[in-house]
Amino acid sequence: MALFFIFAGLVTIGIVDIVLQNLAIRSVIPKDGVLPESYFLIGDKDSPRGRGTVTPSSSQTGFCPPVSILKPLKGLDDDLSDNLTSFCNQAYPDYEIIFALEEKNDPALKLARDIKKLYPHKKISIVLKQRDYALNPKVDNLIAAYEASQFQYFLISDSDVRVAHDYLREIIKPMEDPNVGLVSNLIRGIGSRTFGSLLENLHLNSFVIGHVALLNGFFKMPTVVGKSMLMRKKAFEEIGGFGAVRNVLAEDYVIGDLMHKKGTRVVTSGHVINAVNHYRTFKQFIKRHARWGKLRSKIAGIGYISEILSNAVFISYLALVIVGPTAHAISLAAAVWIVKILGDYLLGKRIRSAHRFFHYLLSPIKDIIVGFIWFVPFFSRTVMWRRHRYKITKGSLLIPLPDKKAR
Repeated sequence: MALFFIFAGLVTIGIVDIVLQNLAIRSVIPKDGVLPESYFLIGDKDSPRGRGTVTPSSSQTGFCPPVSILKPLKGLDDDLSDNLTSFCNQAYPDYEIIFALEEKNDPALKLARDIKKLYPHKKISIVLKQRDYALNPKVDNLIAAYEASQFQYFLISDSDVRVAHDYLREIIKPMEDPNVGLVSNLIRGIGSRTFGSLLENLHLNSFVIGHVALLNGFFKMPTVVGKSMLMRKKAFEEIGGFGAVRNVLAEDYVIGDLMHKKGTRVVTSGHVINAVNHYRTFKQFIKRHARWGKLRSKIAGIGYISEILSNAVFISYLALVIVGPTAHAISLAAAVWIVKILGDYLLGKRIRSAHRFFHYLLSPIKDIIVGFIWFVPFFSRTVMWRRHRYKITKGSLLIPLPDKKAR
């Protein structure tokens, strides 16, 4: 019985975490949500495919400095065309978009050229350049785009991101404070056309968005997500620019951490943006989160334990396995599963996720899977990224490893 009470105590920590996530999200997102409904339907049947140009109305005034948008491309992500054109339709007076690619045979190159032709009046350029400067391939891809950018504010945005027309106007607002050097966003997953993508979006819309809001809002710990990073060039170059993150896997976290340590403000905007996940497979979900687990364990160190402690569902599952299917253990697991389902559902409603209540019945299953993945970093420190093998060391520093076939 003593063992059961130990598990019950650990489960309490996870339940408190679920409550705090919901409170944190409610503190930064207004009750009526932040984006038009058409931007995050599950099937995305009404995705914004309008090709017209959106311009600011005469009543829209304020702080709107020119912005350079850097879009690293690699392959064809889900609904890539709609994702990219959402940036071409910003209600913002002056900005440029730079598509960055490394290979001439990349299918995303043709799409980038088509979009450039579709918007001849927009400042759109394409940079095709392969480098061997950085071990992090995303950083390698971004360097050429950064060198081609012309404005003092630049935005790094991943290719799977889709935004509303007022995205730039919202994310630039904190930059009125000269002490702010970086602004990132809360991320919501949309799509969910396969089991793997549903698990991915459920995780983004609970663990990820909830903890980013919690760490930033309650614990004042800046947590930067690389899908959307607006920066001042001056602040970025003061921390060493891309040279400071060229050989780390978590370049987004390290950039935010370096700025924070230097005394530059790092802000998370309450304006939610969308990560499009339509067709992710279950295998891709497992591999992606195994890599993220290895990454976070090397960044957080001993703090990595907090992740498993916040997973009340997995701990209640362990209680069933270790203590046995007693009445107490079954009751504990059932109570935790109900709390988890309701907690994720309420959080999803606040961020206006298009998932229905029955989708959240899979939240406990997802947490059990993620619980097992949590142990992966204790058995493996290697990752495969874009056909390259690396060993992850402290701070997510990458060490290249020889190809298995070559060995």
